[in-house]
Amino acid sequence: MGTFREALIDINFAGITIPRGWKMHWSPFTTNKNHKYFPDPEAFDPTRYEGDGPTSCTFLPFSAGPRMCPGKDYSMFLILVYVYNVVTRFKLQKLIQDEKMRYRVGPVPANGLPMRLQTH
Repeated sequence: MGTFREALIDINFAGITIPRGWKMHWSPFTTNKNHKYFPDPEAFDPTRYEGDGPTSCTFLPFSAGPRMCPGKDYSMFLILVYVYNVVTRFKLQKLIQDEKMRYRVGPVPANGLPMRLQTH
């Protein structure tokens, strides 16, 4: 997953010259895991986005600007509806306490993150 762009001018980045016309690939996944902006990026830590949180343009799951994902708002709405329904209707219990992660296009629980859901 990611996005492609074409260099409109010659660019010198970190000692590497990217010539005008070259196609470049940017992956939000790797940006979102950058240790410079996210200490311990593998940890589930929603509090990292509170207060001052990471600086602008360091977490871009939907990209940004005129080419950002057109389904962003709809996706966020669906996530809220889904989470609301799960947490209000069920008690969740993780069955593997120290679940490990594998990385494909994005992070995936190694054992599928088995959960026990019980109605309240």
